[in-house]
Amino acid sequence: MSAPRWLAIVGAGTVGAAVLVIGLLHVVPPSSAISPYRRTISEYALTEVGVLFNVGVLMLAAGSVATMLAVVGAGLVPRRSAGVAALLTWSVALAVVVYFPKHNWAVGPSFEGTVHRYAGVVAFLSLPIGALLIGRASWSHPRWRGYARWIWGLGLWSSLCFTPIVAAIVAQRWTGVPWWQAIPLGAVERALTLSEVGIVLALAWWAARAAAEDPPVVAQGGAAPAGEAPGMR
Repeated sequence: MSAPRWLAIVGAGTVGAAVLVIGLLHVVPPSSAISPYRRTISEYALTEVGVLFNVGVLMLAAGSVATMLAVVGAGLVPRRSAGVAALLTWSVALAVVVYFPKHNWAVGPSFEGTVHRYAGVVAFLSLPIGALLIGRASWSHPRWRGYARWIWGLGLWSSLCFTPIVAAIVAQRWTGVPWWQAIPLGAVERALTLSEVGIVLALAWWAARAAAEDPPVVAQGGAAPAGEAPGMR
């Protein structure tokens, strides 16, 4: 088994395990008392089983890095590209979210809470952008256009999942209702998270299929074998 395919399998498995860990927090006490409709996922970090949340998020970050390496190794995107940078930004932002835990804003602002909030925004935005860029780069590739358009579509869906938050922030000026109360923030954030997990799993599947090709079918702009230019096949 090639290294990129192995990385893709490890990445998908790690992300799947992360989803299982964080999913259990929704049904196992005491974290099950948190409303998934109104309360953000990060609030699990403030419970007695908060370590499980942190482990789950770090597993998601690690699985995303493995998937990124698989995508690059399979020749789907150049390692020096905006799409890869977006995937790396997503993973780093997840680690920052764990290092700077969620803050109770009812007691006033804090540096840690501010960093946590902005890191979450960066994470939620960077992965959809990466998916859109990676999908668009191979939009017309004769072998990979189906995968590329699926990745692009997931990126668009994930971007749309973020729009209720943007709309609530903009509307706050006229309604006076705090943006985090104007929408079911927990539900919106969970839908957004699921869409982004879907992006990583889809990228892992694409990388595994590409790495299994013999000879490899290089995506447009990808890393061609030595002596070949991308797009020659």
